[in-house]
Amino acid sequence: MSALPHTLPHFRRMRAMDLDCIAIQEASAYDFPWTRGNFKDALDAGYDCWLMLVGSQIIGHAVVLFAASEAHLLNLTVAPDWQRRGYGRILLQHLINEAKPHKSELMLLEVRPSNVGALQLYSTFGFDQIGLRRNYYPVRGGAHEDAWVLSLVLIDPLAGAR
Repeated sequence: MSALPHTLPHFRRMRAMDLDCIAIQEASAYDFPWTRGNFKDALDAGYDCWLMLVGSQIIGHAVVLFAASEAHLLNLTVAPDWQRRGYGRILLQHLINEAKPHKSELMLLEVRPSNVGALQLYSTFGFDQIGLRRNYYPVRGGAHEDAWVLSLVLIDPLAGAR
């Protein structure tokens, strides 16, 4: 794996016209994906919904809810063909940068303990496990998997912004 991708992406806000493409990309990445309706609801609610593109090709997407002094990362997805090339790191850094104008002090997220790649990504940014949500995620066969709640301090009151 290369530390940095060979082609740098750019970002733009998600729009309603992107929903079909995003739903297909999401379904290709997860066994239990967000639906087109989930993304539409996030857009309609005014959440920060981002696309990551290389040229005109959408290679990733993310949804963040900013509330009070927190940024809750609800979805971060890199298309399977683009994974393990450093794009997840670039997308996450973009979202952290976007949290600064919102004066977010923390970024929070839930992640499957079985999602080793995501855990490695979040660990490199300094996310810490602060909680557990039991039986949060569905798994094949009707069972459920716990979610780890992770947190990243974005603004240290003693040191200023990260």
